[in-house]
Amino acid sequence: MAGTNGEVNDKGEKPEGSTAESAEAYIVRDPQAFAMNVARALENLGRAASEWLAPRERGEIPPTSASPMSDLVRTMSDVAEYWMAEPKRSIEAQTHLLSSYFDIWQQSLSQYSSGQDDTKAQERAQTTHKRFADEAWQTNPFFDLLQKIYFATAAWAEKMVSEAEGLDEKTRQKARFYMRQVTEAISPANFAFTNPQVFRETVATSGANLVKGMAQLAEDMAAGNGNIKLRQTDYSKFVIGQNLAVTPGKVIARSQLCEIIQYTPSTETVWKEPLLIIPPWINKFYILDLNARKSFVKWCVDQGHSVFMISWVNPDSRHADKSWDDYIEEGIQFALDSIKQATGENDVNAVGYCIGGTLLASTLALHAQTSDHRIKTATFLAAQTDFTHAGDLKVFIDEQQLAALDVHMKAVGYLDGAIMASVFNMLRASDLVWPYVVDNYLRGAQPPPFDLLYWNSDSTRVAAANHSFYLRNCYLENNLAEGRMKVAGKVIKLSDVTIPAYDLAAREDHIAPAKSVFTGAALFGGPVEFVLSASGHIAGVVNPPDAGKYQYWTRNLSPEGDFDDWQQSADAHKGSWWPHWQEWLASHNTQQVAARIPGEGALPPLCDAPGTYVLE
Repeated sequence: MAGTNGEVNDKGEKPEGSTAESAEAYIVRDPQAFAMNVARALENLGRAASEWLAPRERGEIPPTSASPMSDLVRTMSDVAEYWMAEPKRSIEAQTHLLSSYFDIWQQSLSQYSSGQDDTKAQERAQTTHKRFADEAWQTNPFFDLLQKIYFATAAWAEKMVSEAEGLDEKTRQKARFYMRQVTEAISPANFAFTNPQVFRETVATSGANLVKGMAQLAEDMAAGNGNIKLRQTDYSKFVIGQNLAVTPGKVIARSQLCEIIQYTPSTETVWKEPLLIIPPWINKFYILDLNARKSFVKWCVDQGHSVFMISWVNPDSRHADKSWDDYIEEGIQFALDSIKQATGENDVNAVGYCIGGTLLASTLALHAQTSDHRIKTATFLAAQTDFTHAGDLKVFIDEQQLAALDVHMKAVGYLDGAIMASVFNMLRASDLVWPYVVDNYLRGAQPPPFDLLYWNSDSTRVAAANHSFYLRNCYLENNLAEGRMKVAGKVIKLSDVTIPAYDLAAREDHIAPAKSVFTGAALFGGPVEFVLSASGHIAGVVNPPDAGKYQYWTRNLSPEGDFDDWQQSADAHKGSWWPHWQEWLASHNTQQVAARIPGEGALPPLCDAPGTYVLE
């Protein structure tokens, strides 16, 4: 086999593709030390298993815990049933896979025996995924063959789902999602001796990396109290209130469900109408106040807004019966009342992010029926109101899964944040799960500090009654979009909302897909400024102008018709959408007043921002 025996060319150089030097990196030099470290790694793995088992034995995690595994088996059984129903069909499918394996084997033999690499460009294009960036995936015959077989298998599995007949669209969507989870899980990049980088490090350290990695796995299992709390950053580098959520302000009001923060002005005058921000309660509010450079809150304060923030409580069993109505009454309505007391102003501009925007939309529809005109304009950031195109999250929502989830939540009073975090991570497992599994638990590495990923891991629990209402009325039955949702005893309709709205979608959003947001924006009865930003659910929203990143698209038409048509004719603008939003908001707010200092109104401060609820 050319290039494997250490020969050199007439210039004294090793031929391209030589693996003689790299082969040394895969030979264990100290078998005794390696064996000892493997034993220690297995001991730490046992500790991790004990940490998983202990809370279940103590009854802290009830046996009713909802798991997607049963739904995965049920869904994939539907796919398998089609291919196994006829022997000829099954044999043809297996033959196709085995034929692709044979072709790969023949190509590899030809490639490495002749020393030629006619398919290198094609294969490198195939493995552009950063998890296969290590050069050995192409230059080492073993790893090269391994990754080719893997990609062939993944493509075959995807074909089995797409070509299975008799599946309804919901089942096919679920099958695609689950098949993608399975193929990503069995990637050779996920295992110590089939990942060249991990293999080399294991040999170089005689397995010490596995010892440290399994110790970290045990620590993360303990931190998650029986559910793995996947470390995505160095948590020790961040403290809320010190280097996160540091915009100055005061908590001026508190209910059972939220604290109301009023931020300290940075300008002598401010817009007359205060700005109320309603974040999602699934994570904590400080995604909009990460640090001075990335803070949407600080930027709004610097534009002359009197900014108020809802900081939701991290609910426990005491909040089990808190409903969607309660989140409106003790959240948004409570905030509006507090702003009135603090500033004397009745008119407010409201901003709702993600599920906070969904709650805001339902509140506005309720206000339309009760003649409550306090919210003058509404801004929706990556918020869905029509869930027809809600993406892969709908995989987890059907009658059977909701019934199991309701049983679980009834037992404990809430849905644990670790479960929510794992669901969101699964939507992008190749980026948010497996690279960290490899780095943390196989390589024994520590992730670098990253504020966004610290926030991402700071998940909250979700009150049982509220979550059940949300999943059923939005994801399962789409009642908000179709005018059937019942709030405070009234059936509400989004067409009743006639105030000006600014509706932002993010092009690569996997939580609130842009098409879904676009479809929902057309449901409002008033003028809607629809804007599409680049990037995803977080970076598409948290994009400060000074960063000079990404772009956004606008069009001088209300959101109607086909989303793809809208995109094709939209105008592109470089940079952040924040200044564009500020111009839109300024067009609906003309008066300025003296800056309002937290505590100078009728509500004395309870504590400094960021408050107490965010620390729970």
